[in-house]
Amino acid sequence: MKRHVALIIETSSSYGRDLLAGIVRFMRMHDEWSVFLEQRDLRKKPPAWLRKWNGDGIISRATTPDLVKAIATTGVPLVELTDRGEDLGLLQVRSDDHAIGRIAAEHLLERGFQKFGFCGFTGEAWSKRRQDGFVEALGAAGFDCDIYNSPWHGPSVRSWEDVQSKLTKWLKQFPRPFAVMTCNDMRGQHVLDACSNAELAVPEEVAVIGVDNDDLLCRICAPPLSSVIPNAEAVGFRAADLLSQVMNGNNITESSQVISPIGIATRQSTDVVAIDDPEIAAALQFIRENACRGISVDEVTQNASISRSTLERQLRKYLGRTPQEEIRHVQVGRIQELLLTTDLSIERISTLCGFEHPEYMHVVFKRLTQITPGEFRRQSQA
Repeated sequence: MKRHVALIIETSSSYGRDLLAGIVRFMRMHDEWSVFLEQRDLRKKPPAWLRKWNGDGIISRATTPDLVKAIATTGVPLVELTDRGEDLGLLQVRSDDHAIGRIAAEHLLERGFQKFGFCGFTGEAWSKRRQDGFVEALGAAGFDCDIYNSPWHGPSVRSWEDVQSKLTKWLKQFPRPFAVMTCNDMRGQHVLDACSNAELAVPEEVAVIGVDNDDLLCRICAPPLSSVIPNAEAVGFRAADLLSQVMNGNNITESSQVISPIGIATRQSTDVVAIDDPEIAAALQFIRENACRGISVDEVTQNASISRSTLERQLRKYLGRTPQEEIRHVQVGRIQELLLTTDLSIERISTLCGFEHPEYMHVVFKRLTQITPGEFRRQSQA
């Protein structure tokens, strides 16, 4: 007999829809649930039907203290996906927000930026964790970060014109070039609009990166917004797996679990290298655009009209890597993206990333990541 499970998850955001996709994938693999989907706003009161609902389990993205009280009276097990506020002491799965902030910082550092800002929402725990991860990663690299936060919801929210006026003033105070991480793609759109108001060129004067990789929203932005890709589908899958274990009587020792992000979807808003030396900037851009053709260092120096010794010296200065290491760095990043987001064979990925022989790709990948491509794909799927 199938178990009755309620899903209290919003479908208005790409993140919520990806959570549902992960839950559906679990359901298709196990075929043991009958599901009721309650589509609701994240801030609504608990549904009235919940107090009398005779079900077996709940996965909720709209968990509030009132909802916890309502569910407690039923005795039904709950896995929560909420990441907005305090820890409610429930079994929880969420994205690794610190890691999201960290890889956004790494992405911008790789482009040579030395001035940084973070733009988020006050009172949102997920935004604060992403801010902390971003600031900590920059601090470890020896850089400071200026913070701008304002309310997202509630009575203290100002008019759009007032918010954009303050955001524009904040952006104008940065020495150029600089880079800004925003807590999500919606906030990224706010920053890009303010950059337009401030007559700041993106990405030449300011690079902007968001979070969630909401493809439609990112492409509506002008220019298209780069974004960190959280693994929301894996969050949903893991939540479904945990709920299944609890309903089967298993004891879960780790009450809060986090899922690492996939990587970066690079679009025009960060497609730049913030280096004062135009020859070095051109060399890095050439590497970024052509590494997966299997280029050599000689091709890079010929394209940038620069000596090999100068290129070696300047890349060590700016990035801490040799030109060959930078080529491999770009190739491995692309390999990771294809392993995570496609079902392509290792052989096909090897060809797409500029390696003539898959065996050599294995060697390079393991040297840089300490695991094989196959192990990387299996771990990400797990």
